[in-house]
This record gives sequence, structure tokens and C-alpha cells, in this order.
Amino acid sequence: MSSAPEFWLRGPVAGIDPMLMPAAHALLQAREDIERLATTLDEATLWQSPGGAASAGFHLQHLAGSLDRLFTYARGQALDGRQRDELRSEGTPAPLNDVIDRVYRTLDRALDQLRNTPRDILFDTREVGRARLPATVIGLLFHGAEHTTRHVGQLITTIKVSGARTR
Repeated sequence: MSSAPEFWLRGPVAGIDPMLMPAAHALLQAREDIERLATTLDEATLWQSPGGAASAGFHLQHLAGSLDRLFTYARGQALDGRQRDELRSEGTPAPLNDVIDRVYRTLDRALDQLRNTPRDILFDTREVGRARLPATVIGLLFHGAEHTTRHVGQLITTIKVSGARTR
């Protein structure tokens, strides 16, 4: 267990606008939690579904995919074919290192996007999904961070329930 306080108690993150600092803190905390817990899994445990619950691997794939999709909408873009394919394949077993690498790349891109999001667009309207539901840039960014932390919590619980062994 890390002796450092949670990220939200460590002060500002370089290059992040104070309006977006809580989202950055949440994403950095998620990364740290994933580094500490998920990388101790072996391949078999990663895809176990204890009691029929979603596997740890699903939570990792889903948090990366949903974060990518929500931040795409925040940029005012539609999903591309790769993103739609990844959505359909969430929960399909893949090598642990590939899953973890995708999570880290997605978190790094999200943090870069937070660094490069101008404050004056935070309340601009964006559309979500095929139904083109209304949202704002700030709403999408914060929901992406919140949704990520939700799945990290589920990941932690799933790992504990499945009695994960370290590799």
C-alpha cells in the first residue's frame, strides 16, 4: 500500500487548469490503483467472473474504452470504427499486458486532453451517441473521470473476491 496521500491531496498537477484538476486527480488515482492491483493478476484470474460478475479484465477494457469514447465526444467528434469495434469486444479475453498497456495509453491521452482543453470551451454543448444526447465539454470530462474511478472500484472488489494470485 502506498504511503502517499490520495492524488487529490497531493496538490496541483502541472499543466492542468484548476477547473479540471478534480478530473486529473481522479484519473491519476485510477492509474496508481491499477498499477498497484491489476498488474499483480495472472492471466487466468484476470478473466474469472466470480459469482457471475464482470471479470477484472472486462473492467479494465471497459474503463479504457468508455474514457476514450467520452473524451472523443468532449472534443466534438463522433466515434470511429476502431472505437465501435473495441466497444463490441469488451469482455473478450486478451493478454494481460495488452489490456494494461491500452489502459495506460488511454489514461495518458486523457490527461493530455485535459492539459489542452481551453477553459473557455468547458460549457460548450456536445452531443453523445447516436441519439445525440446533450452534454457539455466539462460534463463529459468529469463523467469520464468518474466512470473510470467507478470501474477501478469494481476492479478492486473483483480482484479481492476472486482471490487473485500474484504472478
